[in-house]
Amino acid sequence: MPPLKWLCPLIIGGAAAASAHAGPLTFDEAVARADQSAPAVQAANLRVRGALAAAPAAGQLPDPRLSFGLENAPVSGPMAGRMNADEMTMARVGVMQELPNRAKRQARSAVAQAGVGAAQASRDQEALEARLGAALAWLDLHYARRRLSALADVEASLEPLWKTLPARLAAGSARPGETVEADQWRAELADQRSELRAAEARARAELARWVGDPAAEAEGPPPAFAIDGAALAAGMERHPALREAAAERVRAEAELAAARADKRPDWAVEAAYQRRDPAFGDMVSVGVTVSLPLFAKRRQDPVVAGRVSDLAAARAQTEAARLELEARLKSELADYDARRERLGRAREALLPLARKRADLEVASYAAGSTGLAEVLMAFDSLADAKLDEIAREAELARVAARLALTYGTPAP
Repeated sequence: MPPLKWLCPLIIGGAAAASAHAGPLTFDEAVARADQSAPAVQAANLRVRGALAAAPAAGQLPDPRLSFGLENAPVSGPMAGRMNADEMTMARVGVMQELPNRAKRQARSAVAQAGVGAAQASRDQEALEARLGAALAWLDLHYARRRLSALADVEASLEPLWKTLPARLAAGSARPGETVEADQWRAELADQRSELRAAEARARAELARWVGDPAAEAEGPPPAFAIDGAALAAGMERHPALREAAAERVRAEAELAAARADKRPDWAVEAAYQRRDPAFGDMVSVGVTVSLPLFAKRRQDPVVAGRVSDLAAARAQTEAARLELEARLKSELADYDARRERLGRAREALLPLARKRADLEVASYAAGSTGLAEVLMAFDSLADAKLDEIAREAELARVAARLALTYGTPAP
C-alpha cells in the first residue's frame, strides 16, 4: 500500500479522535489519550511501521545483473575492424545472480528483525513517557485547583471578622492600625493566589501538550494507587528500557553473526547468449564464480573483533539498565513511604493544630483579649497548613503515579 494511503487516514483519524474527546478529562482518559495521540508516540508508531515494512527485504537475494558486451573483436591483422569475418567475434548478453552464503542472509534477516524489536521497544518507551507526562500534568492541574479552593476557603472564613472591624474601631476595642494589617494580609493572599493561578496555567499547558487539546481540564478525583513494592519489582522486566537494551543486544548478536558469515565464500551463477555471424553459429555460456576470503586476518577478522566488542558492550549496557532501574525503584519506593508519612502527619497533627489555634485566636479576639494581628498570624498559619497538606498529597500522588505507570503493567 502506498504510504499516503495509510498516513492520511492516520492523521485524519487522530484529529477526529482529538475533537471527539476535547474538554474535561478524567485521569484515566488523559493517560489513554496521551498513549494514543501524543505526537512522539505517533512518530514512534511510524518508525515501527517502517521497520516492519523493510524487514522482509533483508534476507532476500540481490537483484540479478544483466550484462551486454562485444567479445573477440579483431583490432589488428587482415581482419581488423571486420566484425563478421572472425568466427570468435560475438555480441554477448548475459544474466548473473549473486548467491550470498546462507549464514549471511540469515544474519541480515536477524539484524532487520532486531531493528524491528528495537523500534517497538523505543515506541513503548515513548508511550510510557507520554502516559507519565499526561498523568503528572493532570495531577498538577487537579491539585493547583484544590490549593486555590483552599485559599479561597481561608479568606472566606475571615469575612465575618472584616465585617465587625468597623464597629470595633468605632467602639475603641480595635486599633486603627489593624485595618492596615488586614489590608496587608489580603495583599499577601493575592500574591499566593497569583502564584497558584500561574501553576494552574502551567499544568494546563503541559496537559494540553500530551493530550493534544488546548482546552483540556482535569475532571474527577485522582486515582488511589495501590503500591506493592514486591509486585513492581517482579514486573520490572517488562520495562521498555530493559526491552530496548535487550533489543540492542539481539542486534549486536546478529551483526556479529553477519561479520562471521563474511568469512564464508559467496557464490554467483551466470548464463550468457553469444550471437555470432550466421556462418559460424551462436553460442551459450554458463559459469559459476566463488569468492575467496583468503585474507581474513586483514579483512574479516578485524570486523569480527569489532562486533565482539559491540556485543560485550550491549550486554554490559543491558546490565547497567537493569541496575539503574532497580536502584531507581528502591529510591522511589523509599520516597513514597516518606511522603506518605509526611502526609499523615499533616492530616493528623499539623492541620488540626493550625485550625485549633485559629479558632482559639478568633475566640480571644471576640472576647477582646487579643488583637487582630494575632488572629491574622493564626489564619496565615492555617492557610499554610492547608496548602501544605494539599501539596503533600500532590507529591505523594505524583510519586505513586510514577511508580504505577513506570513499573506496573504496561498499557496494551
